[in-house]
Amino acid sequence: MNPFRSRLWQVAVLMALALLAPATQASLLVLSYHDIRDDVAAKGDPDAYAVSTTNFAQHLDWLRAHGYQPVSVQAVLDARAGGAPLPARAVLLTFDDGLRSAYTHAFPLLRAYGYPALVAPVTGWLALPTDGTVPYGPRDFTRDDFLTWDQLREMQDSGLVEVGSHSHDLHRGLPGNPFGNQTPAAVTRIWDAARGYESEGAYRTRIAADLQASRDAIARHLDRAPRVIVWPYAAYNDVANALAGDMGMVLSFDLEGRSQQADLGQQGEDSAGQDALGSLARLLIHGNPDVRDLAGELRRDLSLDGVRAIQVDMDYVFDDDPAQTARNVDQLVQRVQDIGPSHVLLQAFADPDGDGAAEALYFPNRHLPMRADLFNRVAWQLRTRAGVRVFAWLPVLGFELADAGLQRELRIASGNPDEIPRLDPGDPRTLAIVGELYADLAANSHFDGLLFHDDAYLRDDEIPGYGDGISARRTAGLVDFTLALQAEAERWRPKLATMRNLFARPVLEPASQAWFAQDLAAFHRAYDLTALMAMPQLEGAGDPERWLRGLVDAVAGTPRGLEKTLFELQTVDWRSGEPIAGETLRAQTRMLRAAGVRHLGYYPDDFPRDHPALPDAREAMSARDFPYLER
Repeated sequence: MNPFRSRLWQVAVLMALALLAPATQASLLVLSYHDIRDDVAAKGDPDAYAVSTTNFAQHLDWLRAHGYQPVSVQAVLDARAGGAPLPARAVLLTFDDGLRSAYTHAFPLLRAYGYPALVAPVTGWLALPTDGTVPYGPRDFTRDDFLTWDQLREMQDSGLVEVGSHSHDLHRGLPGNPFGNQTPAAVTRIWDAARGYESEGAYRTRIAADLQASRDAIARHLDRAPRVIVWPYAAYNDVANALAGDMGMVLSFDLEGRSQQADLGQQGEDSAGQDALGSLARLLIHGNPDVRDLAGELRRDLSLDGVRAIQVDMDYVFDDDPAQTARNVDQLVQRVQDIGPSHVLLQAFADPDGDGAAEALYFPNRHLPMRADLFNRVAWQLRTRAGVRVFAWLPVLGFELADAGLQRELRIASGNPDEIPRLDPGDPRTLAIVGELYADLAANSHFDGLLFHDDAYLRDDEIPGYGDGISARRTAGLVDFTLALQAEAERWRPKLATMRNLFARPVLEPASQAWFAQDLAAFHRAYDLTALMAMPQLEGAGDPERWLRGLVDAVAGTPRGLEKTLFELQTVDWRSGEPIAGETLRAQTRMLRAAGVRHLGYYPDDFPRDHPALPDAREAMSARDFPYLER
């Protein structure tokens, strides 16, 4: 395992907390193993992905004793095709990378217990020359650390083991931006200083060539082409999955979640018109868990996990001086590490005049100026160095297009000059343009979710014919607009979680839903979380605490209200321009937690000015069990 994977394990674990609602359900647990060795330290082994032979055997014992039913890849394919359903508590074991211990240590136990498994080698590693090495965790691995084709054939011929592909040479990082960040090869548009970013056509050709090389090697040596692709680092997209499906690899795996109610994959077709499967989530086994650790993880109710989010303006990070920008990035990442939130909601657009609309973007795109190619760099640093989930925060309608004539044609005519400049959601050109912006964001960046900005609203006197003028239809129309944007992004960044900002008034005053075309219940149905703007100073509340308590009561009175709502507090009083005292933030978060609020956030985090002050931010928003770091 190389240092790239070492950084990725934090992200993989955090991804296991995703608040996603799978479309097609079955009782399936998929476990992802790597190296099985006799000499693994009980805790703190240099190879975080090695599991001791003893613990692996005890895992099998515990699974059998607690009613888990081992299934094969064929059983999963049959169930997905409408054949025999999977048994209750089905479990599939997978082994990544093609390490020799899959044969020497795991395979004897699989035979003894009668457990089927999937083994997915990196085929390029099986062809290492005698003096070749692969950086893998604490040491370089040599040819002797990997399986031989004869060993793979023996396992395949036993009937217990299916051999899939883990790519031929995609298990590495490639330059993903001008700043040199190494990002997963399977989803990266390679950056080259002389040529810029790799084109989509060149990207497709590169991925197809790699998958074909892996498929051909397996078919040549084992007389059976792979039906499964296991994506290195769980990094894939719909384009890559379709290419794999064209080659017969119709089942794919990532690492993005775990649940006994597992997603069997989205029904669809590859480019050849064949039925294709979306990627299945797996639980990554790391840290050499003993049987108590494994049992605790499988019994843990993920729905009880709370979100702690800080929302960050990229405009605070950017500076005309690249050296200062680099210092700002490091300062932000260090601050996020010190605070310890679970999520960062990161601005992907530039709004220097503060009117709420994007004047430029922080990623390459087709329709607006790029202020700086910065979003991917900052998001990647936050994910890999600070270990948080990053949501890309982007407008829905609030864009100031480079084409001034088109901007005039599409802009909503509002009688209030203080409204956010927005484009007409009823004009199909708006959806086409904004959809392309979301696709460009996802094709060029690595992030975990989307935050739809607070610009997605319509006053009752704006575009009166939209939704036939009916409030519920206007609300549904804007929801559908955002879901279409999500679909465009998910072509390049699958399984994105979603949040959408909601003003407080539609919650506190139901009649005002018509003034915004926003509705809490509709948001709960559409998004993973609603980011409710719980900002009493913004609303002019005379008694902020009483106002917040009323907001909690209103949310709690809706189905799944507290489960699906993130209460986002303010750290600046925008009426006066003064920062809100850190003690106020701490007191508000304590009160909200005591009232049963599960998900909390604040905006903005003014890290250059240390506001909120680090101790206040940490107490209010740390997701750690014990947030107070020793100094």
